[in-house]
Amino acid sequence: MMKKTVVPFAVLVALLGITLGAQAKDWPAPIKALESQGVEVIGTFAAPSGLIGYAGMIEQHPLAIYLSADGKHAIVGTMIDAKGKNLSQEPLDRLVSKPMTGKIWNRLEKSTWIADGSKSAARLVYVFTDPNCPYCNKFWNDARPWVKAGKVQLRHVMVAILTDTSAGKAAALLTAKDPQAALAEHERERADGGVKPLGQISATVRAQLDANQKLMEQLGSSATPAIFYKDAGGKLQKQEGAPSAEMLTEILGPR
Repeated sequence: MMKKTVVPFAVLVALLGITLGAQAKDWPAPIKALESQGVEVIGTFAAPSGLIGYAGMIEQHPLAIYLSADGKHAIVGTMIDAKGKNLSQEPLDRLVSKPMTGKIWNRLEKSTWIADGSKSAARLVYVFTDPNCPYCNKFWNDARPWVKAGKVQLRHVMVAILTDTSAGKAAALLTAKDPQAALAEHERERADGGVKPLGQISATVRAQLDANQKLMEQLGSSATPAIFYKDAGGKLQKQEGAPSAEMLTEILGPR
């Protein structure tokens, strides 16, 4: 089933062992009380009216907390000014969402992937790809207008989770003289079987495939394609399955 989600921050913190810079601190009593209820405090920020702002997470969601000037009370929720502007969103994005996006994006960059498109493309999209996945092939075909126009580079993080030949085919693509050309030929000829799987996979390539699969699982995905991209606000988003026409535009940008 196709679905698009915001990557759940709290789950990723636990699974990837990522920290956002906050350490255990001697917080005021109301903040400690919230921690005891499951809130993870990430950091503080300046707030109006003598309040101190705290950025936190609970049940996978960023949370704004405001401590009273006397330090005895905490208010949880969104602060709005007289013009209706949300004053909580910017500090939550800055202290929680964007740092997490950057750390996960770095993990994706360090994975083993095959570039698909121009290295100067303005938009990068990571996609966990199994060489035997029909929906990966559909996404590859649907993305051609953006890739050929030089607007998007897809980075195919190769995994082998579907069939007995997936690992051999992924290894053949990763070790090809020109992996990008090999991947393109494989996707064009998928109906006829695509690339011939390697009979023997080196320990190095096997470790790369295992690491890619582990990362995919840590990011909360179990099926391909699993697509990771940044939205217009710079937040990390995940799309599972072949995207609809509407979702293609959100993931890849205007044609």
